[in-house]
Amino acid sequence: MRKIIITFLSAALAFSLASCGAGSTAATRNTTRVTDGSEASITKNNNDIKVRNLLIVSTPDGTGVLVGTIINGLPVEDALLGLSVNGIAATFTGTSTLPQNSPIRLEGESANAKATIPALNAVPGNHVTVTMFFANAGELTLPAIVRDQRDIYAGITP
Repeated sequence: MRKIIITFLSAALAFSLASCGAGSTAATRNTTRVTDGSEASITKNNNDIKVRNLLIVSTPDGTGVLVGTIINGLPVEDALLGLSVNGIAATFTGTSTLPQNSPIRLEGESANAKATIPALNAVPGNHVTVTMFFANAGELTLPAIVRDQRDIYAGITP
């Protein structure tokens, strides 16, 4: 009787431990959002523009500063013509052309462009609407969260 109980418990333990893995369709395997920033793309009509980790940093003077990366995945060059946040035109400086796999980086150590929105007065924690205008790909509108100027965003200035 003791051998039967030990065998039964061993089999039950083996099945319960073996079934801990949820397989290749587990919800945790499908997680792609690892930042606060928004992501969007234009992949129709022979375009492949991707926006990654886009967010706004609110500064004490009410200015909003865009943070994020814009990438063109196709050999046909595109260009960022302009952008707006909540209908307010952004002041854009730096690289605006988008050759294949040469991203526009807004803020950070490898930044090659800067976009500021004067008098945005956005409240951290809220979302705003960002609209980007591209020469070939057209218009892309996406929501972006507003972050305050602290932690990794402490060095972001207008």
